[in-house]
Amino acid sequence: MEQKTTKPIIDYSLYLVTDRDLMSTPTLEQAVEEAINGGCTLVQLREKAASSLDFFNTAVAIKQITNRHSTPLIINDRVDIALAVDATGVHVGQNDLPASMVRKIIGPDKILGVSVSTLAEALKAAQDGADYLGIGAMFATGTKTDAKLVTMEELKRIQATIKLPVVVIGGINETTIPLFSDTGIDGIAVVSALIAQKGITLAAKHLKRLFLQTKESNHD
Repeated sequence: MEQKTTKPIIDYSLYLVTDRDLMSTPTLEQAVEEAINGGCTLVQLREKAASSLDFFNTAVAIKQITNRHSTPLIINDRVDIALAVDATGVHVGQNDLPASMVRKIIGPDKILGVSVSTLAEALKAAQDGADYLGIGAMFATGTKTDAKLVTMEELKRIQATIKLPVVVIGGINETTIPLFSDTGIDGIAVVSALIAQKGITLAAKHLKRLFLQTKESNHD
């Protein structure tokens, strides 16, 4: 008999990707808590410069917050840390461990996100067992200065071909969110538009409302 997986159902609408260099709060924990209080539905802990021990300790602290709010926690890149803290899942880019290998390591029940910028990469990610796609960079951003930009046409091509939830990233803010009204995306991944704001909770409420309105206009 085939085993049923117990994979969580994820709401991708407002996806916070952390960046401690940009945060307006004294601690990352505070930034994450404020974002969740404002309606953030998913948190990705991204620590590009931390030592393994610091990353682990931060992940433990952030997971206490996400658990308390029943918000899924995704770990960027580090499969070992995702497993060590029993995170909801892991997110990898094109230069990280191959998604097919990550899927083998984390098993069938964890969420696997893959960053893609072309239809070919998206097809491969789906084949390798991705649960959702992070598509970008959609617009030029300060956090990823070397990222090549994805056109709206390519985004729609990926959407039309692949039946996985899609989150857009890269320069997503109140100005750019309405541009996705006819794309049918499942969520927006935001870094500075949330974490760098003086009032993170208010910013989260505002961005989420804007995204849901944009999504609504899709169905009109």
